[in-house]
Amino acid sequence: MRNQINIGLDQRSAWQGHWAKSIGNFDAMAFEVALTDSIDPMEMPEKNPILSGDPLFPYQLPHPEGNGTIDIYSYKVEAQEGLDRPFLNPDSEVIWYREDGMKERLLFMGPSGMFEDGLWLNASEFMVMGYFQEEEGFRPMIWIIDVVNHRFTQFRMNQVAKDYVPESYLDNKLVFVDLS
Repeated sequence: MRNQINIGLDQRSAWQGHWAKSIGNFDAMAFEVALTDSIDPMEMPEKNPILSGDPLFPYQLPHPEGNGTIDIYSYKVEAQEGLDRPFLNPDSEVIWYREDGMKERLLFMGPSGMFEDGLWLNASEFMVMGYFQEEEGFRPMIWIIDVVNHRFTQFRMNQVAKDYVPESYLDNKLVFVDLS
């Protein structure tokens, strides 16, 4: 999986560069397996509510073979019409809106961290990048999700950033959403 992490880091060099400002340059070797677990495939009928015109629409991550899209921002970022100003919720989730009209929650995280970016590695694996806030500081994390077999592997970086502004990556990434 280290090769997959390097592929993902190459494709999301902005995330890697953002964290490198706080902890120095790194690659897949800086991550160790923290845990592997199954995913309870919590699925329910629901079509993707993030449609063209929504400020988060450009940040949807379409499945490489057309089987829906992954959304990692709409639960975290409240940016709907009618709100005076977008804001960040304390929790985060990774949702797969499949083409068959089903919604599947792949990951959930409380206020101890955030999912910051993601990408499809192939048609059955999705990689999520983010962090956990720990007593020592902010620790970059990577999750590789096997959406077919409902399993994920979590990787933790062997370094932490003492000072990190939690919303700093999203402020840079979500240029169509004003979080200031």
